[in-house]
Amino acid sequence: MTILGAAIFFAIFPQYFDLSPKLLMNLTNQALQTNWIKTFNPLMLALLGTLEAIAISPFINGSFAFGEEFGWRAYLLPKLLPLGGRKAILIMGIILGVWHWPVIAMGHNYGFYYPGAPWTGMLAMVWFTVIVETFLGWVTLRSRSVWPAVIGHAAINGISGLPLLFVQAQPNLLLGPAPTGLIASLAWTILALGLFLSPKALAAPSEKDFEKI
Repeated sequence: MTILGAAIFFAIFPQYFDLSPKLLMNLTNQALQTNWIKTFNPLMLALLGTLEAIAISPFINGSFAFGEEFGWRAYLLPKLLPLGGRKAILIMGIILGVWHWPVIAMGHNYGFYYPGAPWTGMLAMVWFTVIVETFLGWVTLRSRSVWPAVIGHAAINGISGLPLLFVQAQPNLLLGPAPTGLIASLAWTILALGLFLSPKALAAPSEKDFEKI
C-alpha cells in the first residue's frame, strides 16, 4: 500500500520523481566519504528496501512497536469494542492521531513549510492513523492476537521512508510521497474503505474472546 500510494503521488507529480536515489547517495557519501552507493541499481535499492521492511524491520522496529501495540490494540481496543467494531476502530484512529500531534507540531513527517502548518499536518496525521488503524485493528480482531499488529506496525514504519529516497526538489510533504501524505495515502484509504464497507471485517468478537486479544 505504501509503494502503491507513492506511485500514485509520483504519477500525479512526476516532476518530483528521480530514479537515482540522490538523497541516499548524499547521506552515504557524507557519512562514508565514498561513492559506492552509485553502483546500486535504483530498482534493486527499492527491492532491498522493501525486503528489509518485511523481513528485518518487524524484528528491529517490533521491539519499539510492541509497547504501543500492547497499549492500543491489546488494552484499549477491547475496552472500546462494546461500542461496535467500526466505532472502536474509528475512535482508536482519532486517539492515535491526536497522540502524534506534539511531534507534528515540531515538524515531524511534514516539516514546517506547508499551507496551514501545523494544523493541517495534525489533521492529515489523524486521517493517516484512522486508515492504518483500520488495517491493524482488522488483523487484531481476525487473529485474536496483538502480534500481527506489532509486525504490521513495525513493517509500516520500516518502509514508510522508502519513497523519500527517490524525491527531487521539495514536494509538499502534506501530499506525499510518504504514506502520511494525503495523496500518497490513497492506497491505504481504499483498503480501509473496503474493510469498513465489509459487513464482517470489523465485526467485534464475542465478549469471551476479548481476553484472547
